[in-house]
Amino acid sequence: QVQLVESGGGLAQAGGSLRLSCAASGSIFGIYVMGWYRQAPGKQRESVASTTSSGSTNYADSVKGRFTISRDNAKITVYLQMNSLKPEDTAVYYCGLSNRGNTYWGQGTQVTVSS
Repeated sequence: QVQLVESGGGLAQAGGSLRLSCAASGSIFGIYVMGWYRQAPGKQRESVASTTSSGSTNYADSVKGRFTISRDNAKITVYLQMNSLKPEDTAVYYCGLSNRGNTYWGQGTQVTVSS
């Protein structure tokens, strides 16, 4: 079993910054992908950014140039630095980890951006 513990998030003004962290623990072996997803009210969950254990990254077009995902492999922790926040970034942000055909989720953390 894998556990994900998220921290960070909260309230920010448009143009501001927030940083999310997600620490994983449990049975993780080999190559794995960690990422951040978000779900706004009335919308489907969407991928925001992801990174593999080899270091490659992928971003949604809507956050490119504003958000940066990074990881600490030794701690199995992933971070999401969110800059130039916009009201449309308001959502519950979830950390996800995929390993050996399974996907695990964190509990979610609210990010609210005021205009």
